[in-house]
Amino acid sequence: MSFNDEFQSNLEALPNILQRKYSLLRDLDKSLQEIQRQNEQRCEQEIDDMKRGIKSGNITPNSSLLNFSDDALDEQKHAIRIADEKVALAIQAYDLVDTHIQQLDQYLKKIDEHHRRERENVAATGSTTTARDHNMKAGKAGESSNRGRKKTRHATAATATATATSTPNTTSMELDLPVDPNEPTYCFCNQVSYGEMVACDNPDCKIEWFHYGCVGLKEQPKGKWYCSDCAGKQKRRKGR
Repeated sequence: MSFNDEFQSNLEALPNILQRKYSLLRDLDKSLQEIQRQNEQRCEQEIDDMKRGIKSGNITPNSSLLNFSDDALDEQKHAIRIADEKVALAIQAYDLVDTHIQQLDQYLKKIDEHHRRERENVAATGSTTTARDHNMKAGKAGESSNRGRKKTRHATAATATATATSTPNTTSMELDLPVDPNEPTYCFCNQVSYGEMVACDNPDCKIEWFHYGCVGLKEQPKGKWYCSDCAGKQKRRKGR
């Protein structure tokens, strides 16, 4: 049986155990009250008998007869024993509840530890995935440069779906998505990779990749394509 099952089983039995102990406490209390009442009556009767004996001269003030009877003393001792039993039962009930409170603390600590490990695993998995994606993107960018650069680039399916409802002719796009601070950025908008992208055919282009919407493209360009910065530089060189 696991700790959780054992704790739940003990917790379910706790109310019945406490109810039995409290019921026994009530019974002892009734017995104690009855014995105390009887003892008070007996002691009052014996005191009256002593007073009458002194008045009649049958008992002297310093006589050994001026003591309670053995029955009265036995009743008092019995009352003390019942009171001690009540105290012992109360301590047992307290210890029982205290034990379950300590078990509950252990149970909560185990749950907190389990959740902490889950958060750490999720964080570690996320970091590994981010690093892998970053390396894959860097490798793809290197491949594109060496092979003359492909014209289009697709982001992940989730990001593409998010951008599908956006207007394709806008010059820049604001993403309402959480962005990893280590994620590389591209294009004139300085945003992360998303949707379809086109690569500038200038191998010295500082930006390299551009979003279709940011450069006014709706489909893959035919032939070589240069961004506005690189195209302007080439025109100035030819003008010289």
